[in-house]
Amino acid sequence: MAGRTKRLWTDEEKRSICVQTSAPGVSVAQVARRYSMNANLIFTWLRDPRYAPEASADPDTVRFLPVEIVDRPMHDNSGTAAGPEPAAGTIEIDTAGGHRLRISGAYDPAALARLIRGLSG
Repeated sequence: MAGRTKRLWTDEEKRSICVQTSAPGVSVAQVARRYSMNANLIFTWLRDPRYAPEASADPDTVRFLPVEIVDRPMHDNSGTAAGPEPAAGTIEIDTAGGHRLRISGAYDPAALARLIRGLSG
């Protein structure tokens, strides 16, 4: 088996590859296959502000937020008990602004995203 050589990507190539991942219907895996590279490398570049595509000014653009999944929250930030455990089928969200949302049953994801943006901003 021949030895592999490490490819070096210029900053412009990294930016170009990262921009391709933001096209509608295109996944990071598809772009990685296009360049015969591992998708994890593209994800690393996407976290770097030098290469990440510019954020859209469109308020309806889908954005991903950092999420922490916990088994059972025992305390909130004030050190007091977090309250009763949410029922199955319930989503509980603590925003950076200190608000706690508890959503049970069906919900409109776009409306929920607008609500979270409003509470976080």
